[in-house]
Amino acid sequence: MPHLLEQVRLLLARPRPLPLVFAGDPVLRRPAEPYDFSLPDEVWAELLDSMRHTMHEAPGVGLAAPQVGLGVRVAVIEDPATVRPDIAEERDRYPTPPRVLVNPTYRPVSTGDAQEAAFYEGCLSVPGYAAVVPRATAVRLTCQDEQGRDVDEVVTGWAARIVAHETDHLHGTLYLDRALTRSLTTTRNLVDVWGDSAIPLIRQELDF
Repeated sequence: MPHLLEQVRLLLARPRPLPLVFAGDPVLRRPAEPYDFSLPDEVWAELLDSMRHTMHEAPGVGLAAPQVGLGVRVAVIEDPATVRPDIAEERDRYPTPPRVLVNPTYRPVSTGDAQEAAFYEGCLSVPGYAAVVPRATAVRLTCQDEQGRDVDEVVTGWAARIVAHETDHLHGTLYLDRALTRSLTTTRNLVDVWGDSAIPLIRQELDF
């Protein structure tokens, strides 16, 4: 990728956490370029460390390179899933260890259970808001890891949602493009008004 090393060095010269890019910036709407593992090892490692640091500080459970202004198909994810046991069961949300997705793609797959689930999502690039997004409950993820090894696996539950959300970023797609827009709420109202209310109740009250 031409000039990638120069772009990354300029990015890494900035303080940590890296500054986030917000909706309205064209980089979030352009399909990112495939990553060819052309960066020097030490620069690649520093980029991933910086992206993880930025994700943790935000805080979030995933961060795609375009969200820090870099149009390359790389994302980091990690979800400690610090939610109550009943919420974890409802959302099929359990800890997702740190991992790197390079040039990822995904497609829905059938697991024999419910094929789709709708829950609220937010985005570090659209701060202050959340909306309900229907997502497949299982996806087939193909990508490379940070060392360039091929990955081909089925990811389920909340981890599948994270994979889909971050991979969408790399195609220039924001979660709002897939959201049920009548469900849109401020994150404050999501906490203060709805708390841990089930989606069917919120759906009834907001008519979506």
